[in-house]
Amino acid sequence: MKKQIILSLIVLTIVSCASNIAYGQDKKSETLIHESIRLETDKILDKLIEIRRDFHKYPEVSSEEKRTQEVIKKHLLELGFQVETDIYGYAIVGILEGDKKGKKIAWRADMDALPDNSPDNVDFKSIIQGAKHSCGHDVHLAIALGIAEVLSKNKSSLQGTVYFIFQPEEETFEGAKGMLDNKLLTKFEIDEIYGLHIIPLQVGQIMVKPNEMYAYQKEVRIELKNTLSQEETKELATKIRNSLVRAKDGSKPWELQLLVDPEIGLASPNSIFKDFLIAEENFRIHSENDKIQIDAQLYETDSARLQNIIPIIKQVIKDQKYSSQLLSVSFIRGNPIVINDPKLTNASIDILSNIYGKQIVATCYGQVPYSNDDFAYFQQKIPGVYFFLGGSNFEKGIISMPHFPNYGVDEECIKIGVKTFSSLIFERLQ
Repeated sequence: MKKQIILSLIVLTIVSCASNIAYGQDKKSETLIHESIRLETDKILDKLIEIRRDFHKYPEVSSEEKRTQEVIKKHLLELGFQVETDIYGYAIVGILEGDKKGKKIAWRADMDALPDNSPDNVDFKSIIQGAKHSCGHDVHLAIALGIAEVLSKNKSSLQGTVYFIFQPEEETFEGAKGMLDNKLLTKFEIDEIYGLHIIPLQVGQIMVKPNEMYAYQKEVRIELKNTLSQEETKELATKIRNSLVRAKDGSKPWELQLLVDPEIGLASPNSIFKDFLIAEENFRIHSENDKIQIDAQLYETDSARLQNIIPIIKQVIKDQKYSSQLLSVSFIRGNPIVINDPKLTNASIDILSNIYGKQIVATCYGQVPYSNDDFAYFQQKIPGVYFFLGGSNFEKGIISMPHFPNYGVDEECIKIGVKTFSSLIFERLQ
């Protein structure tokens, strides 16, 4: 019996040592992969910048992304990808199959530019009248193509399949839904999905959190009998707005320059962007025949409070003695918002922090108003994570505030995006 116990201990020790050696070899192999990812990213960075500038020079608005699709297709085919275009509009999917079986992960990048005639303060100005990449989608495309190339160079180590989804019509909130309605997930089985958006963080910074990344958007319509004077209608609209607006300690979450304020911005535990309801300053008032129509855009951080909005409006109207004039109050529009899967988000933070250091990923403590992304439709079907990526360089006067006339990007963010998210996808496949 004693000999058997000793023999068993020896066997267990050998197995344990072998397991530790194998684990050590695996960790060493993974370290080499991430070093390869860094080196490959550096090697192709100049090419990716040129790709981004080409997209910027030839922007195409929603549902017109024909040239953009052709450029993407050319790059993917040169990398040896399987390419699918019969999906929806000018959507295109590139498929990278690793040499080993495993999970199926998607990376999504939006393609369309904005209708925009504002001055373009770069040497590679838009030459398309009335169109401009002032929301960062040109950068998103360059990053996606960079990740595709870097991972293709490490194909022999990939355990699974990566789908690169290039999505049109994000600005009109139609592209993602259109792709899903057109059976995207019947053609491709996807276990997880990831994506990003440029925001005015300092370049080099990634920001994310579980659950909501944006405020809930609602458009409300109030209809009254056309018995109020113009002055009475304006006064009522002001009272309704004042009754709805909520902000932390008298702060101003509607001032977007505060998003990056170190004391009260998104990266601060004391963020003013985590508990608010913003109502646009001027409600839209329209009178026609026997009806007055008041429309307003609202942005709310708390989903539970959305149900209170209509009762509050009705109570204000009642208090102003206009109950008999009220015809209806209703929500007329409200898109879904980006809601990150908590489990995947926390796993992603751990992966990026372990590889690139804790300083690269900042916790987002708030929800961004006025903006949204139809990536939300993908998240309704597939667990996913959506990241904010810093594109500003405050020392150089570059502020990457999407949709603003002076929008700009420090192209160093392309390098950050490619290497970090290539590593993330590689690790999530393992």
